[in-house]
Amino acid sequence: QVQLVESGGGLVQAGGSLRLSCTASERTFSIYAVGWFRQAPGKEREFVAAISWSGDTGYYTDSVKGRFSLGRDNAKNTVYLQMNSLKPEDSAVYYCAARKWVVVNTTQYDYWGQGTQVAVSS
Repeated sequence: QVQLVESGGGLVQAGGSLRLSCTASERTFSIYAVGWFRQAPGKEREFVAAISWSGDTGYYTDSVKGRFSLGRDNAKNTVYLQMNSLKPEDSAVYYCAARKWVVVNTTQYDYWGQGTQVAVSS
């Protein structure tokens, strides 16, 4: 069982930045692809970005391309989501999720964190 813990959320003004972290309990985390999702009140959970197990491939939803970027440090069992030029519409609970090997841009991940709140004020 892989446990994921998100951190780094908070309140920021529009145009600001936050870096979210997703840290795993699994010592073989390096073989897991990781996705980031978000869910705003009254809306469905949506895909934001995902990174391959090797870290050499990243996928982003159109609305965050050029503003968000992914990175991972497998030695620390951690994946990062750097969020720049934040907009009020980015406000949501952000979740990370993991699955072995294959990165996907759907919710077909096996393990999920509890989420971290991001609020962007205008």
